[in-house]
Amino acid sequence: MNKRIKWLLALGCLVAGLSQNVIAAEVAGVKLPDTVRVANQELKLNGAGVRSWAIFKVYVAGLYLTEKKKTVPEILASNGPRRMRMVLVRDINSEELGQAFMDGLNKNSDKTEKAKFVNQTMKMGEIFAAIPALKAGDTITNDWVPGSGMHVLVNDKPVGEVLPDIAFYNAFLKIWLGDKPADSSLKQALIGGN
Repeated sequence: MNKRIKWLLALGCLVAGLSQNVIAAEVAGVKLPDTVRVANQELKLNGAGVRSWAIFKVYVAGLYLTEKKKTVPEILASNGPRRMRMVLVRDINSEELGQAFMDGLNKNSDKTEKAKFVNQTMKMGEIFAAIPALKAGDTITNDWVPGSGMHVLVNDKPVGEVLPDIAFYNAFLKIWLGDKPADSSLKQALIGGN
């Protein structure tokens, strides 16, 4: 094999390796990056999957952490920033989204927990009320930034107030990771099980 062919093969392998690092997962046609930056820290894709309801795919979700975790307690105890990103694969209105949020929160938090973050739950309701109908391809990003709180972004633009309590952010994550998750196969995918 001449040097030129060896060089081209080596270059092809390098390019293939680089492209694998850029896109970590493709779920239901949605490409998710391997890493993202939140609060000047690199986060790794812990897991990703699709949220289905009945026979419909609703959104693709990706969970990003500073380092990969394989159990829910480890994820909820993670220090540093975190990100939950959802990419819609079908149209949905904010009322349906808000109702799904409240249902998930109620199923996975006890009364004592919910009493601790009533104000933040109401503010999250205001955020959903401020979001117009969402279309396929729109994104909802929920970042936990230590020392600041939970930042909600729709199509990468901040929406509403920062929600300061880590207990609320963890309750929010339990919508997907709790004992009664919105979608059990999505839960397994987010914790790196699929």
